[in-house]
Amino acid sequence: MWLNRAALWPLARRLRQAGFSVYPFSYPSVHLDLHGNAARLAAFVRGIDAGTVHLVGHSLGGVVIRALLNDFPDLAPGRVVTLGSPHGGSIVGRQRARSRLWRLLLGRAVAQLNAGEPARWPVPPREIGTVSGTHSFGAARLVYRSLPRPNDGLLTVAETQWQGARDAITLPVSHTGMLLSARVADAVAAFLRHGSFAAHPS
Repeated sequence: MWLNRAALWPLARRLRQAGFSVYPFSYPSVHLDLHGNAARLAAFVRGIDAGTVHLVGHSLGGVVIRALLNDFPDLAPGRVVTLGSPHGGSIVGRQRARSRLWRLLLGRAVAQLNAGEPARWPVPPREIGTVSGTHSFGAARLVYRSLPRPNDGLLTVAETQWQGARDAITLPVSHTGMLLSARVADAVAAFLRHGSFAAHPS
């Protein structure tokens, strides 16, 4: 949320060094809902000339990917990795949404998340891996000090795990720090290659 594709550059650079072609995508997280952003992502994916397209999403981006797979199941095959994505909702998001101002700042996609809409989507026929962080550091800790541990400073590990995932890994990184971490990039590359984090030295 509130970021653009520049935030993905460190992760994108490491994945390119690992041999992947990388196409960063950003979206208007506040002004469009999950389905509107999924439609934009579908058009973006269809513009990539490749028989296999893997998808990697950070935070709310992972839920947008789930909306994409729900709304557009006919896209090119590929694996999916979500990084600190609120599959189980967000305690902080629900708490902040009690304020009208925060509801406006968080936008329509978070309102759908808070209403539990993603929980009603079927599990897509894809190999999906989830990465969770345990370094409790971030601005959210200033406004919500009682966030249950373990957490990444914004989301609890339980919120970022998903029963539809084939594999999951937990690393000592913060929510934003995931995008800067070489260990996270290595884990993503391992799952995209093998469909498992087992090849990643934790």
